[in-house]
Amino acid sequence: MRIALLTEGGYPYVRGESALWCDRLLRGLDGHEFALFALSRSARQEEAGWCALPPNVARVRTAPLWGPGPATGGVRGLACGSYGRRDKRRFREHFTALAEAVCRTETDADPSTGQADRFAAGLYGLAELAAERGGLATALRSESAVRILESVCRAPGALPAAHAAQVPDLLAVVERLERALRPLSLDWYGQRGQEPGLSAADLCHAVGAGPAALPGLLAKRAYGVPLLITEYGVRLREHYLTSAAGAVARGVAGAPVRALLASFQRRLAREAYAQAQLITPGNSHARRWQERCGADSERLRTVYPGMDAAPFETVGEQTTLLPPPDGARPPARPTLVWVGAGGPAKDLGTLLHAFAQVRAAVPEARLRIVETGGASGRTEPSVSPPGGGASRGRPGTPHGPAAHDGAAERDGAYTAHCRALAARLFPHGSADGAEPVAFEELGGPAVPTLADAYALGGVVVLSSVVEGFPVSLVEAMFCGRATVSTDVGAAPEVVGGTGLLVPPRDPGALADACTALLRDPARAARLGAAARARALELFTVRQNIEAFRGIYLELMSRHPVGRECAPAEDARPKDQVHPFAHPAESHLPGRWAAAAARPSGSAASSGLVSGASSSAVNGAESGAPGSAANSPEGRRPGSRPARRPSGTRTTKGSSAYVPSWARPDRTAREGAASQRPAVERAAVGAEPGEATAP
Repeated sequence: MRIALLTEGGYPYVRGESALWCDRLLRGLDGHEFALFALSRSARQEEAGWCALPPNVARVRTAPLWGPGPATGGVRGLACGSYGRRDKRRFREHFTALAEAVCRTETDADPSTGQADRFAAGLYGLAELAAERGGLATALRSESAVRILESVCRAPGALPAAHAAQVPDLLAVVERLERALRPLSLDWYGQRGQEPGLSAADLCHAVGAGPAALPGLLAKRAYGVPLLITEYGVRLREHYLTSAAGAVARGVAGAPVRALLASFQRRLAREAYAQAQLITPGNSHARRWQERCGADSERLRTVYPGMDAAPFETVGEQTTLLPPPDGARPPARPTLVWVGAGGPAKDLGTLLHAFAQVRAAVPEARLRIVETGGASGRTEPSVSPPGGGASRGRPGTPHGPAAHDGAAERDGAYTAHCRALAARLFPHGSADGAEPVAFEELGGPAVPTLADAYALGGVVVLSSVVEGFPVSLVEAMFCGRATVSTDVGAAPEVVGGTGLLVPPRDPGALADACTALLRDPARAARLGAAARARALELFTVRQNIEAFRGIYLELMSRHPVGRECAPAEDARPKDQVHPFAHPAESHLPGRWAAAAARPSGSAASSGLVSGASSSAVNGAESGAPGSAANSPEGRRPGSRPARRPSGTRTTKGSSAYVPSWARPDRTAREGAASQRPAVERAAVGAEPGEATAP
């Protein structure tokens, strides 16, 4: 099976998000062929290099979502396109539709289906224009785009924050929209006479519902390629969090900018969720966000992220050992452990105030704070520079002079504040000379590995006020440790009934839970053993890989690979195999096995947004040979220039089975099979000769 993995700011870049998960997925599913289509977010990310790619990665295409616009030299390889009077009129029409959908107010009582349709019409209209004219960069940064956005923001019914947008705000929004819509201008889709690209994929797997999903949306619309979306962190939620920290449009990120960009992300996510065949959130917390953004609950399937339990096996197995023959184990000193990267979201201040109350109840208790910092200690894929060659930096370590950005500086300042707070709360040490609170660095002599960090105590604490998927809790569960965590993010789902949950920012409740476990080591041991069993059942790499293996096969059975008509069975070589050429229903007698022939090279329509031709519709209704595919959810259009696996070839003359859902009563829009026009342009984000070589 040929899988197109679509990422944004992630794999194959070593500094990318979900890089470790993607690397494990590709290596675990080595029976499939993968093509990577990656969008980078910064020059520093590209300078850090790529991960060492597994052998089943056939090609890598990259494009930047950063860099100057065309007025200052342009993004490398970005075709700006040339527009005449008719094209300018089309651009204004499509961009106005998109801008109106973004700027309009959306209430809970009104799902704004009409606005969602306008957003889709504008988006696909811009995609068609980009395919015909070679790009959108010039038009999206033009004065016309700014004036359109300004008029829409001033119109009645616009977002309240948009009414106050000034010229700097509008320029910032237009710049961000141009970068987010750059995938529409890429040559990833397989025009005639070029590399097949996404048109040759059997499945598009997008990591996120942001700009990474745009190529998958166009591939589905043009070629009927099914789309799978996986999100371990919902893009809209991340946008809200980063906006609050001033990370969006720095310098001018006022309320209008944040509101308009959030509305765009919400509209784009809604369209991606609507078009995806299946959506796999990483936990119920992400699932609720997706449902809030318009995802159909019937298309949602939770797949927990896989983590490697091997580094924690030794520590975890020690919790299952029986007491020595001469009696019980000597009681260990009651110790709380916190592991993670410091930052305001971790709320270490509340933990320190809670520990002051714990010390009043258990005077001999200690708190060990282990900061992971840049060296997380987690197994990372090895690093290789783009184009191959020697490794640039040690595995998993950011490379380059700007490795510590503003966020790292803020986290360092917060950690220094917490150290000063601990010195004020605990000015005197214990009777045995040990400090009540100790700050440790992961990788040092005292704590060389993560397993050693969790082995420091019997109870692991998480005090965060904002959390997605709590990796530290899962690691503690692998080690057989009882946990006390705040009720935020996916923590309740991860812990289940094997740990204690307390409200965030409540030092008293946190102190009571920690004190209860420190005073009852037997209860803590039972909770730790149950936690380890739960983690090994739900959060391992094996279960994650097997879940996606089944999802891939399920999607291909429901959306089988379209193939051009082949010769009769007796004329075909016996050793020639066409995997997924027929759905399972085609082998059953009766109407399931209804066949409809189609000639090779027939096309139902052209363009990304055009409907099916009347002849195709009439042919489908009459069941005549040569009719186009009735639905993207049936088989693919025969005109798709798909690349076949080695050992197979495409021939002419035989008929193909039509599954039961590909009925003749499908609408012309569902039956459209599009074909992108031939446009010669360079790949975005790749130098000459670099676009197809990993």
